[in-house]
Amino acid sequence: MTPYFVLGTLFGIVLTKSEAVSWFRIQEMFRFQSFHMYGILASAVLVAGVAIALIKRYHLKTLHGETVVIAPKTMGRGTRYWAGGSLFGIGWAFTGACPGPLFALVGSGLTVILVPVFAALAGTYAYGLLRPRLPH
Repeated sequence: MTPYFVLGTLFGIVLTKSEAVSWFRIQEMFRFQSFHMYGILASAVLVAGVAIALIKRYHLKTLHGETVVIAPKTMGRGTRYWAGGSLFGIGWAFTGACPGPLFALVGSGLTVILVPVFAALAGTYAYGLLRPRLPH
């Protein structure tokens, strides 16, 4: 068993137990009826920010001894951000899950989620085919 499988399984358990994969909780978030999901997202951003700061401050290395390099990001104001974000949000609202928790939902026995999983995989494949022709 690979460590990635173990970490993924543990992550799926955390997502399920925290109700981050709950369609009800996600709908509450989109309707601004509960702070639950916003709290989860805010804590994830906080943990990631602290982790990145520690990686940069202590020049941490990978398991293979290579220095971890985090490239600076530049944000644009192009249509692609609005279009991509809108498509992502619409898909999230329709399915009640963003791409990561889809697998946790399937693992918890909700097999109807296989439809959005296959749709996400098809969309990713289509993007891979169309990427050279898209404006970047």
